[in-house]
Amino acid sequence: MVDLLGGNDIRLLVERLGIVPTKKLGQNFVTDPNTIRRIVAAAKLDGDETVVEIGPGLGSLTLGLLESVKKVIAVEIDPKMAAELEDTVAARAPGTVFQLVRADAMKVTELPNAPDALVANLPYNISVPVLLHFLETFSSLEKGLVLVQAEVAHRLAATPGSKIYGIPSVKLAWYAESALAGNVGRNIFWPVPNVDSALVYFEKRQKPLGDEGLRLRTFEIADAAFSQRRKTLRQALSGWAGDAANAERLLQLAGVSPQARGEELSVHDFVRIAEVS
Repeated sequence: MVDLLGGNDIRLLVERLGIVPTKKLGQNFVTDPNTIRRIVAAAKLDGDETVVEIGPGLGSLTLGLLESVKKVIAVEIDPKMAAELEDTVAARAPGTVFQLVRADAMKVTELPNAPDALVANLPYNISVPVLLHFLETFSSLEKGLVLVQAEVAHRLAATPGSKIYGIPSVKLAWYAESALAGNVGRNIFWPVPNVDSALVYFEKRQKPLGDEGLRLRTFEIADAAFSQRRKTLRQALSGWAGDAANAERLLQLAGVSPQARGEELSVHDFVRIAEVS
């Protein structure tokens, strides 16, 4: 049996360790065991996965994952929390397989084992960059679930034609199909954040959209298209293409209207533009 952390456990740990949760590190701890189990269930894990967790903090989600999967690898930058986390797992989840990587998640390029899934309550301030970093770095990842600021969740899962569809939507879509997987109330966090949170589930594309060179060109084009999202692609991509005339030529070759705007294009449209460039 795994003994999950509750609100009182979290507060006692924070007090004993002298931790002051910081906005800089996005430290908001989930205090409700039922919510933890709901998050783990939403990750659609079959139990045999090696799961990587980013920013485990005091271990609320870590313990929930260890209750359900074969192995958890946690990446934690805070030295106090990292030191305590190993003791917490040993005391509350004996006999489980847990590995701790003490590092900045944005700089991690190797893990003790290849992860099959990523499940994390991501720090709000780096949620999109760290998610994309792990998808780029660890090709073994097949699926995942992230808890992020609600606004970010909706952007990640947005589809073409939406006003919130943008660079995060396109870049996640390069790697995976994604969808919103539910909301999480503010009151289950401590400290209580001043924003709402939501879950995004993703599954890796079985057939990659292209190689690394094509990915880089696709991302460059998406960055240019959304940097001036109110302009037509003919104008928005003029800097990237050299001039508006060449942008129009490439768009026509790709079968994309030069009068369209970035928010109208799917990741496949951006890939076609990259392929002819």
